[in-house]
Amino acid sequence: MSQRPVLIAEPRWIDLERVRPGSLPGAVAPWLRDPGSLTQAVVRACAADFRVAVQHQGWGRALPSERHLLGQPLARRCLLREVKLLCGDRPWVFARTLIPATSLSGAARRLARLRNRPLGALLFADRRTRRLATQVARLDSRHALYHAACSHLRAAARPPVIWGRRTLFRYAGKPLLVNEIFLPEIPARGA
Repeated sequence: MSQRPVLIAEPRWIDLERVRPGSLPGAVAPWLRDPGSLTQAVVRACAADFRVAVQHQGWGRALPSERHLLGQPLARRCLLREVKLLCGDRPWVFARTLIPATSLSGAARRLARLRNRPLGALLFADRRTRRLATQVARLDSRHALYHAACSHLRAAARPPVIWGRRTLFRYAGKPLLVNEIFLPEIPARGA
């Protein structure tokens, strides 16, 4: 009788600047290291119609390392938005955005009303948006984010490993965290 793997909440995130050259897989390394808008990069690489498919949006709690990065106490709620970035009908990226309730004031209130619009278009349209920290991680079937990202794939078609990055942004003076998990169909990209 085979045992089912135990899910752990999170992978081990590493600050991007501490990652050794060559230690990221060649196919996704340029995506992981891209300092610009992932949305714009995906739109440029997509020959078909690009679109955002919202999987979930509502109030939730951040994972422990997400809370730590956001500087949020345990009891604080976040607006949790999970989407897939699609090229045609093929999901290339799973994105999980956490916006603390305290960040949804002033100009940042518009973040709660994105619907199917890409978050990156809003963030990078404002020159005051700051990227504070970027981390990368290798995800496998033990990680909850892996399962959320691969939910559209049959179990037999799921890859053993996928890679992701997460970025802490300051938008309109408020923090938010964006996780971007690269799915198997994303094409390799030149450095």
